[in-house]
Amino acid sequence: MRAAVYDAFTDTPEAPGALEVREVDEPRVAPATVLVEVRAAGVNPVDWKVMTGGLDPLIPAVFPVIPGWDVAGVVIAVGLDTPDFAVGDEVMAYARKDVVQSGTFAERVAVPVSAIARKPAALSWEQAGGLPLAGGTALRTLDRLAVAAGDTVLVHAAAGGVGLLAVQIAVARGARVIGTASAANHDHLRTLGAEPVEYGEGLVAAVRALAPEGVHAVADFAGGQLEATLSVLAPGGRHASIVDPDVTEHGGSRIWVRPDGRETARLGELAAAGLLTVEVAGTYGLDRVAEAFAASREGHVRGKLVIVP
Repeated sequence: MRAAVYDAFTDTPEAPGALEVREVDEPRVAPATVLVEVRAAGVNPVDWKVMTGGLDPLIPAVFPVIPGWDVAGVVIAVGLDTPDFAVGDEVMAYARKDVVQSGTFAERVAVPVSAIARKPAALSWEQAGGLPLAGGTALRTLDRLAVAAGDTVLVHAAAGGVGLLAVQIAVARGARVIGTASAANHDHLRTLGAEPVEYGEGLVAAVRALAPEGVHAVADFAGGQLEATLSVLAPGGRHASIVDPDVTEHGGSRIWVRPDGRETARLGELAAAGLLTVEVAGTYGLDRVAEAFAASREGHVRGKLVIVP
């Protein structure tokens, strides 16, 4: 089968030749595993960060590596004693494994059944492919913060791949959402029910003007926002970050999402109910993964980039 592959870590994952598309061995279908024909695979910043060696202290890599942790596709084979799914089922998954090696930027991928959920008809293949990791990150962060109706929540990087999903989930729970974003994205955030503010020097004053008594929770999907977060929290407020390593020293939570089909299924239920959708910012073939990485590394993507084999 064809896959995008790299043979070593590099500081420039977007450079010509760093990735190549070539034939690789078919994945093995172990017990409690399904083989998925990939229809779409979301691009996440972690994909190119892994390629630079940035996660090597946490997750070992076995070269050659096929990048990609998100997938949506069709089950084409099931492993021994795996009654949960059948050939022909349309599924999606956050498909990270314990070792970085056989990812989703390929024509087919084997995925543990514990990570898989059914794809909702409300989402296109591209939307479903971009949902699991970003959506799971948003959902887990809001769960950790116990966001509920009546809360005022500040979302840092509200127009990013994770932030847009967090805004929708928080609004669906009945929370009031304030979201940081560049001015170009403010109207879009308003359509989702959020109150946008510009990030940067005037952020704290802008949030205090909207919530004079402080916000109940802060979800940080940007990093480098700890001082602003602590400045706008109400007494007893909760905060969490997916980036900032110092957040735990100040009473917050550091979020790391593990593959969980039940969590992905909850995202599917929200999508099926019309409460959650995925904005696809661009699609790329396997031979254009490096271009997708370059766009992601620029840091100005609104929504999700998706690989379509």
